[in-house]
Amino acid sequence: MEAGTYTVAGTARFVSDLHLRQERPELTERFSRFLTDCIDARINALFILGDLFEYWIGDDNLDDPFITDVVARLRHLSDSGIALFFIHGNRDFLIGPRFAAETGARLLPEQCVLEIRNSPVGAGDTPLNGVEKYLLLHGDTLCTDDQAYQDFRAQVRSEKWQQEFLAKPIAERRAEVIALRQRSTEAVRHKSPEIMDVNPLAVRQTLAASACPVMIHGHTHRPGCEVIDANSGSERWVLSDWEDGRGDALEVRGAILKRLDWSH
Repeated sequence: MEAGTYTVAGTARFVSDLHLRQERPELTERFSRFLTDCIDARINALFILGDLFEYWIGDDNLDDPFITDVVARLRHLSDSGIALFFIHGNRDFLIGPRFAAETGARLLPEQCVLEIRNSPVGAGDTPLNGVEKYLLLHGDTLCTDDQAYQDFRAQVRSEKWQQEFLAKPIAERRAEVIALRQRSTEAVRHKSPEIMDVNPLAVRQTLAASACPVMIHGHTHRPGCEVIDANSGSERWVLSDWEDGRGDALEVRGAILKRLDWSH
């Protein structure tokens, strides 16, 4: 994966934490309507900030009919001329180059800076010559108070663990992931909400190091907008997960960042 700064001219949208899975076809259909709306709205780029899928056991599972369907929908989006970008989440960190090639997506590092060059938003609008900068990430690296999770994250992100896991048969990998998810769900029940949220100091340090005024992430399932520094005007925007009655996207159009409701 590449590191650095990425530039988009025009309009961009951001989504996260859809947790698509075969047993919830209505989520896939809602996401499909969102993708169609992206095309109709003529946006220039879509950034998926992780956890598109409930889990990902390897690119060699792309022949699964459910995965094939989602990939085809994403391919239609990228074939329409919309640039598609993807940051790994804590559920689908094994998404690799084959998925990128099949969907037309560009895999991004776990943190990246997006520069959006402003353009008119409608007839008669005056072009803005400024460049807006946004720090994009999934958000799990900010949850530094949850040391047990950070240790687990380091383990499964290691090259050794991934090589060993991907060498196993697909059925064995699926069973292992399902067992891991069950253990994770049980562990969450015994953790305080504060531990599973972002650490304020980690947010400030990460945003300061990026030199960006705005941070956008998902992961915590706590949508909102927080002012980080009133003097500089820096902000943190958090995306929602997509579950029953929940779901949103962010859009930058004409230097204005706004939230779009996709809860139904």
